[in-house]
Amino acid sequence: VGIGLADRIGRSRLATRLTNKLVGTQLSYPMSGFFMMRRASFDAIAPRLSPAGFKILLDIAATAGPGLRIAEQPYSFGERSEGESKFNAQIGVEFLGLLLAKMTGHLIDPRFIFFAIVGSIGLVVHLAVLFAGLLLLEPFRAAQVIATVVAMTSNFLLNNELTYRDRRLRGWAMLRGFALFCLVCSVGVLANVELASWLDVERPIWWVAGAVGAVMSVLWNYAMSTLFVWRAS
Repeated sequence: VGIGLADRIGRSRLATRLTNKLVGTQLSYPMSGFFMMRRASFDAIAPRLSPAGFKILLDIAATAGPGLRIAEQPYSFGERSEGESKFNAQIGVEFLGLLLAKMTGHLIDPRFIFFAIVGSIGLVVHLAVLFAGLLLLEPFRAAQVIATVVAMTSNFLLNNELTYRDRRLRGWAMLRGFALFCLVCSVGVLANVELASWLDVERPIWWVAGAVGAVMSVLWNYAMSTLFVWRAS
């Protein structure tokens, strides 16, 4: 069953209002994939476009700013008779990530939005496994090691499918990537365990100690993942 025209129009209007308000474009429909422009104008701004990509017209208009002259030719949407909309939660996060990147002058990479979400999920996984380990009367250090490994595996799989899907690893490359991921993050894992264990001794609140160690590991993993595991070809 295809998505209704009213739903598409509602989402389009919301995206347009957000775009015009936050990044200052004056397009009637910045989500459109049907447009044309002079090659010289595109070449001038191409180095500043988002490498992650999403809606190229929105990216072009937001990057060029008021210096880009825009003329619009109206057209109307028809009712969808087959297929379904590509819009989902992942596309929505990409859209918000691109807006955030443009608003901050690319200080925040849109890819980091996904990585932060995956990191948050990994933190929940980490704390859940840590709590389960402590319930089974495991020593804190052992429970923290197990929770770290499980969370690291979860983060790798989710990042491969979401954060770095344009560089997605498959087959043997995925196995090699996971081995490299574990290798380059070993320093972060050791620091995670040592810091969390020290905090558990100094301030014996298990979830604070576990969370602090996990956050440190996430920051290290992001840097190493981008540089070595899912490096751009």
